[in-house]
Amino acid sequence: MTTPATRTVDVAIVGAGLSGLTAADQLARDGYEVVVLEGRDRVGGRIRTTEIAGVPVDAGATWAAPDHTAVRELAARLGIEFIPQFHTGKGVISLGGKRRVEGLTAPAPWVMADIARVMSALQKRADDLPLESPWTHPSATRFDAMSFGEWLRRKRALKATRSFMRMVCLVHWGAPPSDVSLFNVMRYIKTLGGLEHMLAVEGGDQQDRVLGTAHRLASALAVTLDSHVHADASVERIAADIDAPRVLLDSPVERITTSDERITVETSTRRIDARYVIVTASPMHRSTIDFTPALPDRHYGLSRSWRLGALSKAFVAYDRPFWRDHGLSGEGMSDDDTVFLTFDVSPDAAGPGILMVFCDARGFDAHTPFERRRRVIEHLAHLYGDQARDSIDYTDFSWGNDSFAPGGPNPAVGPKTWTSFGPYLREPAGRVHWAGSETADKFSGTMNGAILSGQRAATEVVTRLENEK
Repeated sequence: MTTPATRTVDVAIVGAGLSGLTAADQLARDGYEVVVLEGRDRVGGRIRTTEIAGVPVDAGATWAAPDHTAVRELAARLGIEFIPQFHTGKGVISLGGKRRVEGLTAPAPWVMADIARVMSALQKRADDLPLESPWTHPSATRFDAMSFGEWLRRKRALKATRSFMRMVCLVHWGAPPSDVSLFNVMRYIKTLGGLEHMLAVEGGDQQDRVLGTAHRLASALAVTLDSHVHADASVERIAADIDAPRVLLDSPVERITTSDERITVETSTRRIDARYVIVTASPMHRSTIDFTPALPDRHYGLSRSWRLGALSKAFVAYDRPFWRDHGLSGEGMSDDDTVFLTFDVSPDAAGPGILMVFCDARGFDAHTPFERRRRVIEHLAHLYGDQARDSIDYTDFSWGNDSFAPGGPNPAVGPKTWTSFGPYLREPAGRVHWAGSETADKFSGTMNGAILSGQRAATEVVTRLENEK
């Protein structure tokens, strides 16, 4: 067997999502030689574009909030614009098979009061958590010992309130309340700036989308990364940059070996010699890499327990967004076994009309494509009327069935996990540093959090590199 040629860099980065590309970009602009190894045949990670009726749409990460300054600064630098999420009109909600239109019919007053009561109690719990090192909260162990579902039962939440919170859980963690630690829910709410902000469109987490799709951010950043030439670079260095691109696709990392003051990253066809490594894979997927010497036990415990949820998206296209004719925004919430959330992502009022549909993986992923489509359209007809049966195109994507790194959108961290392994989420292991949206103290689980985590990891590594000079 031929031994692959060794490429020498200052820092090797595993993963070409926004966190890895951001770290590489910052290091390259500081004059360090970097390479990004990506196992997929594309950049972006949990940002993914698919197409329906000739329109590109976001199968993965989608929105930016007004206070997501890092992603907005990146977009401005790359010449990429945002557009507002369509929000005009009334929403639709279906609980227990009963459809209601916002403002026309409403849940019983006691249901609304109970939802407000539970949300207020949850927000108060989250407010007390420190953003950094949340496990140091005096009641962290107690909150982490119970699931969110158990807490809702202890609060005597009404059935309708539990159904509402289930929808919140599915869209943010891809798991039901019984699978997620109360502490994980509290911490996530705190990092996003509050429960109402987390659920809102205008002024909240779903306010804006990237014009085109979010994948433009990752692809444009990857292109600029390969165009960096530092002012102090030698002719030999410039020539090497041209011949050796900084982003290597189809390069899943198999081994990371530390010896003396160097670290080696290996794929089946490549060998990278570096001074430091930044791994941006989710904690669950870090375990696919063979580390020598082995990581401390607590890091393997983190990988085993920090599992990702599973979320699926379907898109249904129509000649035009007919629901707008009836004063509807295209925002729908439901406790259906398959469909639990919809948004209008139509390019304009003339059409095509496109509904983005969030689906519960457990009632969706195992079915045939025909059955998945049938279930989605049947429920859209319940929400928006029989016109929803007259679709012109359909597509879907199941993150739980992703062949390379399944799961998403965020870790569904179960009881007793945060207080056991949270302190090691981003603690360096020798010359290995960690990034990824999950490791961010602010805006965790968002594109903004991914960028912040890449900046933080790059800064950590630069500090160590400077200290070694």
